[in-house]
Amino acid sequence: MSDIECVVDAKAILGEGTFWDTREQVLWWIDIWAPAIHRFDPATREDRVFPAPEYLGCLATRAKGGLVVTMASGFHFFDPVAGRFDPIADPEAGMPETRFNDGKTDRQGRFWSGTMFEAEGPPRRIGSLYRLDPDLSVHRIVEGIGCSNGLAWSPDSRTMYYSDSHTTLVWAFDFDPATGAAENRRVFTDVAETGGIVDGATVDVEGCYWATIPVTSKICRYDPAGRLMRTILLPTDLPTCVGFGGKDLDVLYCTSAVLRRPAAKIRGAALAGGLFAVDAGVRGLPEAPFAG
Repeated sequence: MSDIECVVDAKAILGEGTFWDTREQVLWWIDIWAPAIHRFDPATREDRVFPAPEYLGCLATRAKGGLVVTMASGFHFFDPVAGRFDPIADPEAGMPETRFNDGKTDRQGRFWSGTMFEAEGPPRRIGSLYRLDPDLSVHRIVEGIGCSNGLAWSPDSRTMYYSDSHTTLVWAFDFDPATGAAENRRVFTDVAETGGIVDGATVDVEGCYWATIPVTSKICRYDPAGRLMRTILLPTDLPTCVGFGGKDLDVLYCTSAVLRRPAAKIRGAALAGGLFAVDAGVRGLPEAPFAG
């Protein structure tokens, strides 16, 4: 059993994008469809909300202050004090059928975010995974994606994990921490047995991969060989993203979603869209701020 607490009953439409700020000891997270950026302070229980002008993808803190985020129109800096968004680059400006989704920084301070197909008609795998370097150059790393998700790195930064939520697969790549190159894609695990797909994910100090499995209420932990080790059930059906936080990085925070469903569809899940804190019995790794 794991202790689970809903720390913010936010009723987020589509909660996502957890990022623990080690400097300020707060959790940043987003509601993609609100759209809004949240700043949760565990010490005071305050959850501040910053409106955004477009659908959000993900975020990270910045070494120079403020945040870096992705929105529908690409990469941006965000100044929470001024409430200002400054554009950096939009690598899919000519693709109205896609928007940015899951991502985070690698341990060397590069910021990653992938895109997904979000338009009328049959799903199409036209999204990609991008890397924003500290010099603000943008690089396409993976193509042919339906919905970017599940991004994480092993503790030694030698393996990158990534998923396309239009499949049940999580891939592993050989990762070069010096250059940010990702090569030799292979299947890390197939989550079909969980009854769902992978959404947001993270890695703990033991090198195990934690993944949210929407619709199933599950957070699943996989060992470095891709074997399912443990399953945690949340009191809501749509967990969406996990990340470790707290002073000792021993709290597993998990976002969830209402997903614009009528009340009848979420009966029995009164905490849908909440932010949860889970005592998972293991520590995570610090998230690096974006170096640019």
